[in-house]
Amino acid sequence: METPCFPMFIDLSGKEVLVAGGGNIALRRVRTLLAFGARIRVTAPRLSRELEQLASGGKIKAEQRTYQTEDIKGMDMVLAATDDRETNRRICTDCRAAGIPVNVADDRRLCDFYFPSVVLTDDAVVGISCGGGDHAKVKELRRKIEGACGMEGHSLYEK
Repeated sequence: METPCFPMFIDLSGKEVLVAGGGNIALRRVRTLLAFGARIRVTAPRLSRELEQLASGGKIKAEQRTYQTEDIKGMDMVLAATDDRETNRRICTDCRAAGIPVNVADDRRLCDFYFPSVVLTDDAVVGISCGGGDHAKVKELRRKIEGACGMEGHSLYEK
């Protein structure tokens, strides 16, 4: 059995985070990061409509183009969530060379940290991870926790 990752909660207020990718996974991660005060920049050739709206509303910065190594300069954390495995691997290599923690959405072996499913209430933050394994089970557990907290319809993920 693989050693589990230690759950660690960090203050992201004002931290610079690059999200490479413009689809559904990137959008879910951006929504979560916004709830924790991160300063987010998204780079992707195409952005979902909601990411475009977040950018036009000034909530995130976004550039519609492919990832470039210079994009990680000044970043505190990087999330690789493109639909191109090779680009995600390149982002990982660039980040590791620069000493920047990176999460690669399509390959847990390339992750310095796992991006948890999050339940956020007025009184608590709950992070749930499957270590890159059974995502359906994590989603089910998150929904049960949200239900127990009386949060039906108030998820970070379903807007």
